[in-house]
Amino acid sequence: MIRKLLLKLLTVYQRFFTLIGYGSCRYYPSCSEYARWQFENNPLYIAFPQSFLRILRCNQLFKGGIDYPLTNKLSCKIKKDKIAPIKYWFVPKGDKQYYIIKNFSKGRSC
Repeated sequence: MIRKLLLKLLTVYQRFFTLIGYGSCRYYPSCSEYARWQFENNPLYIAFPQSFLRILRCNQLFKGGIDYPLTNKLSCKIKKDKIAPIKYWFVPKGDKQYYIIKNFSKGRSC
């Protein structure tokens, strides 16, 4: 329930600032997208601190660039009768950690 509320707040934030033309994040994905991906793929006790640290790094003192969120789990929910499109790709980083990368094409299920 808390996760859904946070994701709704992020959606409202993203739409509001897109409408007024404000969007100057130093990183890709933007800090709000990073937080969304964290909350969708990690437990709240991991997603909160990671998102907070990312927002703190988004200033002139840090270089910026590409910074994908990490997860320790692979989540692939398959339903018997329904094939859902792939929302995220999980790219191995190393020992049981995966980068979360959004799939922008309309693909098949996992």
